[in-house]
This record gives sequence, structure tokens and C-alpha cells, in this order.
Amino acid sequence: MADMEELTTPVRQHHRFNVDRLKKYLSAKSYVSNNDTLSVRQYSYVLRKKPPGALLPGAHKVDREYCVQKALYSAGFPVPKPLIHCTEVNVIGTEFYLMEHVEGRVFRDLRLPGVSPAERAALYVTAVEVLAKMHSLDLAALKLDSYGKGAHYSRRQVSTWTKQYTASAHRDIQPMNELSNWLMNNFPANEEEVTLVHGDFRVDNLIFHPTEARVLAVLDWELSTTGQPLADLAYFLIPHYWPSGLTILSTMGSLKGIQGIPTVDDLICVYKRCRGITSALPQLKFYLALSFFKMAGIAQGVYARHLLGNASAANAAEFGHCVEPLAVSALQLIQSRPLKAPQEARLFLQTPNGQAVLQQVKDFMRQFVLPAQKEVSDYYVKHAQSPLRWNTPQIIEDLKVKAREAGLWNLFLPAASKLTQLDYAFIAEETGRCLFAPEVFNCQAPDTGNMEVLRMFGTEEQKKKWLEPLLRGEMRSCFCMTEPDVASSDATNMECSLYQEEDNFVINGKKWWSSGAGNPQCKVAIVMCTSTTTSTTIRHGRHSMVLVPLDAAGVKLVRPLTVFGQDDAIHGGHFEIHFKNVRVPVSNIILGEGRGFEIAQARLGAGRLHHCMRAVGLAELALELLCQRAASRRTFGKKLYQHEVVAHWIAECRLMIEQSRLLTLCAAHTLDTLGGRAARKQIAMVKVAAARMACKVLDCAIQVHGGAGVSEDFPLAHMYAYARTLRIADGPDEVHLSTIAGLELKDQMTKAKL
Repeated sequence: MADMEELTTPVRQHHRFNVDRLKKYLSAKSYVSNNDTLSVRQYSYVLRKKPPGALLPGAHKVDREYCVQKALYSAGFPVPKPLIHCTEVNVIGTEFYLMEHVEGRVFRDLRLPGVSPAERAALYVTAVEVLAKMHSLDLAALKLDSYGKGAHYSRRQVSTWTKQYTASAHRDIQPMNELSNWLMNNFPANEEEVTLVHGDFRVDNLIFHPTEARVLAVLDWELSTTGQPLADLAYFLIPHYWPSGLTILSTMGSLKGIQGIPTVDDLICVYKRCRGITSALPQLKFYLALSFFKMAGIAQGVYARHLLGNASAANAAEFGHCVEPLAVSALQLIQSRPLKAPQEARLFLQTPNGQAVLQQVKDFMRQFVLPAQKEVSDYYVKHAQSPLRWNTPQIIEDLKVKAREAGLWNLFLPAASKLTQLDYAFIAEETGRCLFAPEVFNCQAPDTGNMEVLRMFGTEEQKKKWLEPLLRGEMRSCFCMTEPDVASSDATNMECSLYQEEDNFVINGKKWWSSGAGNPQCKVAIVMCTSTTTSTTIRHGRHSMVLVPLDAAGVKLVRPLTVFGQDDAIHGGHFEIHFKNVRVPVSNIILGEGRGFEIAQARLGAGRLHHCMRAVGLAELALELLCQRAASRRTFGKKLYQHEVVAHWIAECRLMIEQSRLLTLCAAHTLDTLGGRAARKQIAMVKVAAARMACKVLDCAIQVHGGAGVSEDFPLAHMYAYARTLRIADGPDEVHLSTIAGLELKDQMTKAKL
């Protein structure tokens, strides 16, 4: 439940108007005196006006709202008393009307928290009773018989919302097209009944008595008209069918499992009793599908207004992610069988568990991770010159607790998550949209690779000491392979040495680009060394991996390296580390001396795929930012996207993203079904393709943003630094191209022999 303090906010910048002019106007109408102080705050239910900027066709007709409220109030129906309708645009910049404030309870959450189950049931019943009362009103007596077009309501609604959706669509969404087509071909046979239709009848559009289960006012008549009353009933019932986890509004969410909420059948019985209906309502399924379609159209319109910069909703940016799930839910409902989710229509199918976890991750990202980005950014700006920049901000630590409690933890690890590599590929793409998201789920590099190494090759002692704390998120780790004094693209060049002396190994050498080493929780490094005690002459048989605590004597963090001038503190930095006569127990060797390259190949296979899918998610975000900028800026008399060169960039970016995604999913599928050796060429291909693609998409996005694109005002510069680094990390493009060429020649020769 919300009180006045929660319901009002300071007036947002693009909704502000001249308060003195309003006061002068109201004074002339005797609603205030010249001596009164007029205070203005943003609120939905006293002054109603058109929002700023370009509007969709037919939207925000405040004169109609005033007309219907005036008629209903005169008939004793519960609405706020309308006071005055002003058509003089010069007063506040647009047409508006005023109504009396009704004191009562407004529930922003449809689950009605804070009330008993019995009261919850009573509030829902009284809401349906008011809806039935509205549908029983005599339109002629109210002089509203010409308020709308009446008959053929469904055809008009489907046509209207299809046009609204098409006018505001930012991308093609196949389930919306399919749903629109189904509605067009399945109109109810009998639509002769015509009543007043609210168009947006929900619990949060009602003001309840402060202590009684009684509706004092029905609000928000913007979508009202005359037509089929079942459309209102279906719309009111939509939360009972709402897709689990989808919350585009604080008010919207699934009602499943909430004590006291009447069932759909119970609410229909109440409605039929109040209206004296004795027959069944077979057409209701059509109107439920229509309600989902309308809700999806509204969400798309809100998102379109966000792109144009004049949205009323503070969280308008989130609405674009909700259109497709709403359409999918409607199709599931009308087909009477589970409809394949969007990813199932693709060539590579997730497991049911993978689909469920992906949806959980998407919901968690939308609800918790993405809204935290500004606070995280502010932390690093505040501590840019302080050692505190290496710490993990508290908000990320809090999100990690939430994620673990939700079971969204160590998702990269099949043994822990029961996910396939293909399952996790989709999840990695989703987390790629935010630079710190992988850490929230304990899926951040290089810890993921290190945990895989310890799980596959570690001794029981090593697992207990290092792996288990890493899996719990109690410590961090780094990986030390690249060296500053040699060309590390050929890893056999490394000079960091390892030799045994009694019960210890002694390590000497320099490493750099040790990611994450600056974080205070980074307690151990996996260091790749050249074993001086091995006698083999095989180039790839002389290297070993050893666990080195960072607090061991002789370990020195020399300096943090920068990436395009950024220290990348959000990832714990990338440090140069020197090892001088560092002694560790022989038991710290992983798998055994000379097994380093064998371990490295196992470590990098899946890890490279994770990087590539995160790059796909990063590119999706970059393309989204590109489109938003192209839709909101004008040059030479046209929107940016109307210039052919920008339109072609958008198209090329979409092509490249889809190609890289499919290539990555193919590699993941091969890894799952045939193993790492069979997937080697595909992993090498996607490692090159995904990094190149991300760089190109980001370059286009930066170009469209102009100077802002390389500034700190947008995340694009930081994103580009990550993407460009990926073309070097885990092996430069040129090494992978050589691998691809060699494997391709081998495959071709095998074909020729056949």
C-alpha cells in the first residue's frame, strides 16, 4: 500500500511547467487565492495533462477522460470529482484537467502486501463488483452512448494496438506478429453487447477506503471507450496468468501462491452474479490474449517514449525487455500447450533446466544488477585515486548474497549447476550486458578457469584449501602466465622458472596481466612456470602449474597495468607480479611437473566460449545504445537512423551479432556432445569472430555517439577496451588463425582420402 509521500515525487525535468501561470489561472477560477502558496509535486490523480514530446496516435486524450469522469460522478459512480477542464495551452503548455483528491489506500503491488488474506480476498471481490457495476450502467442515461464506436470492439482494438505497436516497435518480434495474426483471424462471433469499457481496470487504478473493503474511486480513464465488457474482465484477470518473474511495473507480477487472492473461477462467479449472467464465457480466452497483446503494445510504447526521451515512467528503459515474454504468454494460453520459448526456436536448444535458469538470471539482472550500475560507477569514480578502488563495492557483495540465496551461483560449472555448456552460453550472453554481472553470480574470470582447473586436476588437499573457498565466493584468485620480457603469444617462451629444493618448489620470474590480483580477496595465483628439473626435450612438456599464495615471501605486486588508460579496478586490475625465490610446498604443484600445457588447454576451452558469449551480450547492449542514440539525435534535418550510412551500420551489426552467436552456440554444442578436442577448431573460430564483431559493433556505436562515445558519460569506451583486449587475451587472433588453418587443412586432407 502507498501513502501520499510514496505516491508523489518531485516533478521530473521534462514534466515541469510554469507554476505561477497555473496559480494565476486557478485564482481566476476561484480555486485558490493570490495569497495561497501553490506547491507542485508529481502525482497521477489530481492534475492530468498530456506528456511532453511526440505522442502515439490517439494517445492521452484528456478531454475524453474529463468527459467520462464528469458523467460518472454525476451518476454516483465512484470516481474523483472533476473540477475544471482547461484547453488554454498557454497556462501550463498543454491541455489539462483537475479533479479532487480522494483520500484512501492505493495498492501499488497487486499482491496487496500488509493486509490479511481475508481482507485481500474482500478487496479483490469488491473490485470485481465495481467493475460489474460499471458494465451495468445505462450509457444513454449517462449521455455516453456516442462516447465510443460500440460494436465491433475487438476488431478496432486489434487494429488499434497493432498500429500502436508497429508505430513504436524498435525491432521485429516474431511472437508479436504471430499473436496479432491469430487475433485477426479469431474474432468472437457475437459482440453485440456494448457497455462502458475502462480499458485499464486494475487494482492499482483503484482507491480503497482507508479501513474498509470498499472502492472510493476508479482512476485513469485514458483508455476508456464503449465496447465489449469481457475485455475489461479479462484485463483484470491477467495477473493470474502473468509470466513468472516478469515485473515491468512494481504493480505487475504473478499472483500465484498468494494467500487470499480469489481464483479466476471465483472472480468470474462474482462478476456473473453481479451482472445476472447465467451462461458460460467461452470468449474469455480471446480477450485474455487481447489483453496480453495490449499490455505488450503499451510496454512497447513506453519503451519507444524512453528512446525519444519523454517517457513518464522512471523505469521506462525496462519495458522493451517485456514485449516478447508477454506475447509468448498469450500464445501459450491460446494454443493450450506450452509454446517454445524464443531461444527454443533457434537451432541450438537449451535444456528445460537451462531455460529456467536463464529466465531467473534475466529477471535477477533486470531487478537487481542493472539498477545497481550507477552506484557501482559512482564508487569507482569516488575512489579513483584511492586504494579502496581495488575493493569490491558493498552493493556488489550484497548482490552476491542475493544471487547465492536464489541459487544463481557457480552457473559456469556443470558439476554444480547441472547446466550444459550450451545452457551456460545463453546465460553468459545475458551477463555480458554488465561489466560486473559475472562476479555477482561467482562466474567471473579468471576465477572460473582456476576453479575448473582445481576441480579437474586438483588434489583433495588443494580442493579443500583453495577450490571450496572459491566456490563459496570467500576468496578470489588470479592466473599468471604472460610475461613482460618475452613474446608470450608463444607460451613456450616463458622464462619464469620452477625447481625443486627438498620439500619445496622455488619460483623466480616476472608475470604481468594477472587479472584480479589487486582485489584484497585475491589470495592465490596459479602460476605457469618452466620446470628446470624436467629432462624432456619436448617444447610443450617442460611447463608446470603451481599454486602460489599471494602473501608468500618473495611475491611482489609491482604495478597495476592500464587498458587504454583505465586501471580496470572493477575487475581487480591487471597486475605485474614478480616472484623472487618464492618457496611453496611440493604439494602445491597441479597434476605434476611438465603437465602445464595439458592443463592450459583444458582450462581455456570452455573459458574462451564464456568470453565470446559475454562479448555477444556486450555487443547487444552496444547496438541497443546505438539505436537509442540514432533515434534521439538529428543531423541535417533527419534522425540519425534515417541517414543511409547509419541504417546500414545497424543492419551490419545485427548480421555480425547473429553470426557470432550461432558460431558460439555451435562450439558449445560440440563441446557438450563431442568433447574439447572435437570443438577445438570451432572454439578458435569463435574466439576470433566474436572479439572482432564486438569491436566493430562498439566502433559503430561510438561513432554514432560522437564525442560522447569516447567519454565517461557512456559505457562504450570501457566496453571497447574490454572487447579490444579480448583479441589479445587467451591467445591473439593470429595464433587462433594459424590453429584454424592447420585444422582446416587436416580436415580437407581427411576428406580427400575418403
